[in-house]
Amino acid sequence: MPLSNRLAAEFLGTLWLVLGGCGSAVIAAAFPNVGIGLVGVSLAFGLTVLTMAYAIGHVSGCHLNPAVSLGLVVGGRFKGAELVPYVLAQVAGAIAGAAVLYLIASGTAGFDLKGGFAANGYADHSPGGYSLTAALVCEFVMTFFFLIVILGATDERAPSGFAPIAIGLGLTLIHLISIPVTNTSVNPARSTGPAVIVGGWALAQLWLFWLAPLLGGAAAGVVYRLVSGERSNAAGIEGPSDPSALPKSPP
Repeated sequence: MPLSNRLAAEFLGTLWLVLGGCGSAVIAAAFPNVGIGLVGVSLAFGLTVLTMAYAIGHVSGCHLNPAVSLGLVVGGRFKGAELVPYVLAQVAGAIAGAAVLYLIASGTAGFDLKGGFAANGYADHSPGGYSLTAALVCEFVMTFFFLIVILGATDERAPSGFAPIAIGLGLTLIHLISIPVTNTSVNPARSTGPAVIVGGWALAQLWLFWLAPLLGGAAAGVVYRLVSGERSNAAGIEGPSDPSALPKSPP
C-alpha cells in the first residue's frame, strides 16, 4: 500500500479517535439526566479504536498514536523510516478532530473552554487533583500495558481476527482507571488536538503527555520481545514486516 494512502488513513482514523472519544467527554458525559459519565467516555474511546481497527487496519495498521508507532518500531513490527510521517499524520488528524469538535460543541449557549475541552492535565488541571509524579507514572504504565496488549494481540501466533476487540477493550479499561488522574492520554496526538484549542495551561503541560506515553510505548516494545521470544520482523527475519498487511493490526 503506498505511503500516501496509509498516511491518509492515519489522519482520518486519528480524527475519528479525537472526535469520538473527546467528543463523548465534551458533549455527552454530563448531559442532563442522560449523561454517559466516566464509563460512557471510557467505552467511547475503546469503540473509536475498535471501529477504526476494522475499517483501516488493512490499510495503515491503524496506529492512531505516536506511542503505538514508536512501540512497534522498537518491537520490530514497523519501519523506523516511516515513523515521522505517521506521527505527523496522526497529529494533524487529532488537531482536525479537535477543530471539528469545537465547531460542534461551541454551537450551544454556555459553551466555555474553561471546562477543559477534554484536555489532559496534572496537578490543578487533573480531574482528581493528582500530582505531576502520579500523572507521569500513570501515563507511562498505562501506555506500557496498552502496547503489551497491542503487541500480543497482533502477534502472528495469536488467534486471528480478534485483535481489535482486545485492543478496544484494553483502551476502555485504561480510561476507566486513569480518567480521574489525567483525563487519560496514552496518546500524544490525542493530547495535542485539544491542547491546541485550549492553549495556555494545556499547551504548557503537553510535554508530559508526549514524554510518558513515548517512553511507555518504547519500553513495551523491548519487554514484549524479551517475554515472547519474538525476533524482529521489520528486517524480514520472521513474520510480516508491515502492520498494514494485517487486518488485525494495532490501533
